[in-house]
Amino acid sequence: MNTSNIVPSKGFKGLRENWRNDVSAALTVSLVALPLALGIAVASNVSPMSGVLSSIIAGVVTTFFRGGNLTINGPGAGLIAAVLGGLAVLDGNINYVLAAIVVSGAIQALLGFLKMGRFAKLLPSSVLHGILAAIGVIIFAKQIHFALGTTSDAKNIIGTLTDAFHKIPEINPFVFSIALVGILVLVFYKNINNKFIRAIPAPMWVLLLALPIVFGFDFFTEHSIPFLGKTYTVGPNLLIDIPDNPLDSIMHPDFAMIGTFAFWLTVSSITTIASVITLASARAVDKLDPYKRTTNLNKDLIGVGLSTMVSGALGGLPIINVIVRSTVNVNSNAKTKWSNFYHGIFLILFVLILAPVLRSVPLAALAAILVHTGFKLASPKVFKHAYDQGVEQLLFLSSTLIITLFTDLLYGIIGGILVTLILHILLAKVGFISFFKKIYKSGSKVYKLENGSYDVKLKGVANFLYALQLDKLLEEIPEGSTVRIDMAQTRLVDLTIMENLIDFKRIHDNNGGDVKLIGLDNHVASTSHNRALKIITGRVKKRITKRQIRLQKVANRNGWSFQREVDWNTSYLRNFHFFDSRPIEMKSNSLQGLDVENNAQWEIADIVFDEGALLALEVYQTTVQIVRLPSPIPRFIIDKEGLFDKIFDRVKVFSGARGDINFVKYAGFSGKFQLSGEDEEAIRAFFTDDLISFLEQNETHHIESNGEALMIFKYLHIARTDEVQNMLTFSHNLLKHMNLKRHFLKIPIRK
Repeated sequence: MNTSNIVPSKGFKGLRENWRNDVSAALTVSLVALPLALGIAVASNVSPMSGVLSSIIAGVVTTFFRGGNLTINGPGAGLIAAVLGGLAVLDGNINYVLAAIVVSGAIQALLGFLKMGRFAKLLPSSVLHGILAAIGVIIFAKQIHFALGTTSDAKNIIGTLTDAFHKIPEINPFVFSIALVGILVLVFYKNINNKFIRAIPAPMWVLLLALPIVFGFDFFTEHSIPFLGKTYTVGPNLLIDIPDNPLDSIMHPDFAMIGTFAFWLTVSSITTIASVITLASARAVDKLDPYKRTTNLNKDLIGVGLSTMVSGALGGLPIINVIVRSTVNVNSNAKTKWSNFYHGIFLILFVLILAPVLRSVPLAALAAILVHTGFKLASPKVFKHAYDQGVEQLLFLSSTLIITLFTDLLYGIIGGILVTLILHILLAKVGFISFFKKIYKSGSKVYKLENGSYDVKLKGVANFLYALQLDKLLEEIPEGSTVRIDMAQTRLVDLTIMENLIDFKRIHDNNGGDVKLIGLDNHVASTSHNRALKIITGRVKKRITKRQIRLQKVANRNGWSFQREVDWNTSYLRNFHFFDSRPIEMKSNSLQGLDVENNAQWEIADIVFDEGALLALEVYQTTVQIVRLPSPIPRFIIDKEGLFDKIFDRVKVFSGARGDINFVKYAGFSGKFQLSGEDEEAIRAFFTDDLISFLEQNETHHIESNGEALMIFKYLHIARTDEVQNMLTFSHNLLKHMNLKRHFLKIPIRK
């Protein structure tokens, strides 16, 4: 748990101390990386082994130069469109594209050496998501025909998508069955709680479940199969092409086109997209890091730049920080950057050992992975998430998407930025020249107060163009200090600046400081989201929901306090293990009171939190109760136990984590709950007969102790008013059965 987390050592000392965790995590990551690497290469119209080679280089080269801790490097879906665009303008010659990749890597490394990684912050986040959504549409359109067993001769992405509907009667059922099984696995995998199935990542299941169809219908020899009155052809052309000697896949760049506009357009696209995704992913993974470490963004650019040069020189793809594999790495309990190195080693072993099996992988299985990836990048949830952050964010995302689809990635970025700027000028209600003066000559300052704390006064227009100046301003504040950031005199604060301020608060608070964001009471936003773009107005009339009215009445009736506004103070929630790698977006609707009988202060609040980030992002809402205890208790976590949990406890023990604490006398309790914690002896003493009996008789809740407080929740949704009352009843009875007054008496340890 993060209250006692000791930050892992760096360098070779960290390798020696944490190799078990890192090897275990790397094995899981490599099982995800292998099918993704194959799929990304096939989608980029290059040899499948180019993707695997890129992933190997990303592991064994990048690790030694980069600045991140838990990020995984490799070829990414976000660069597929850039590589395809390069092939389109460079005569379809992959060797010319490889040259552009080498030059792009050199530019990235140079940017890192010049400490220019911070310039990636100038790209509005909604524009980045618009680019990713466009890439998703491109991937989906290109791969859906491989999934259906059809072809398209359309000249553009819209035509390719339209052809997918027109050619439904031509679907090859034997190819489509492979893709359908794969997509169903990817869609429903996260809902499967069976630990045996979860031990193998979803992309690897897609490949494994495709093999019986390949062997059953003999895809290794070309022949026709009758089905429902028609005949369909299957054969080796539907399988990925891997040479007997993997080294035969190595290609070398050709710099003959280096003097052409098309070459530098390709270099610009690859460099821009790779740099932005790399730095955005690094910042996202920092939020997931349970040890709250911060990536050196410039070193990350150097690392991916140098390895991209090596990759391009050997026939590989551009290398970036990849968010899906990084999320798997964090969730697999990796400790240091060496998990990235080990994942490269595992991929080498897979190529040497599994080459015959890989030749049996059908293109339709890889297409299923890529169709799912493309859909996630441009799914309705992406647009809803943008709308939740503000209707203007949906406009920025959509305009970037449309411009990109009808031009290319670079013009999409430029167009998205221009649309964002135009709307900002209109919302700020100032002239064109005045608008830029309010950004670059705003008069924002840092003031040191007599008590040693700091006031930051932001003025003028604080939008994405102000991001670098904001960084420079905040650099004046020493680590561990108390800071108030006052935005009362800003005309406009956009989402990018709000994200940067929240990032600063997270990092500063983690280092012992205390940051308060104030001055937005007279600003208005299109949504209640704490990152939404805000413009100053007159007195703001606060909107109150029916649920908030009911909660206020309950609070008045019982003498509790109720605060409906967004509360920035969520640092205490990060003292619970559950939020180690789940960034908290916002807290609101906070009820607070006192459990008089148990002498315990409690709070019930609505929490919005994330799992994963970017492509892997899942946003959850729940209502959580925090109970501050009158005396310390052991740290522990109680959750529902699954069928295969005991098997996987052995894996945990191998990696250094603690397994389930079982009570022989209480088989019902041990079968129903998974109990874990640091001090097993203290936990066994704490769980009395009475407490165990109470928990056995009640529904399963997530209950976590950080030693000083309990966090309890049951619902992964915002609780109704009656459910709030049920939460209070449960916690009250739980504390009674804990019998805190007796805790420090000599209690026999229960087996």
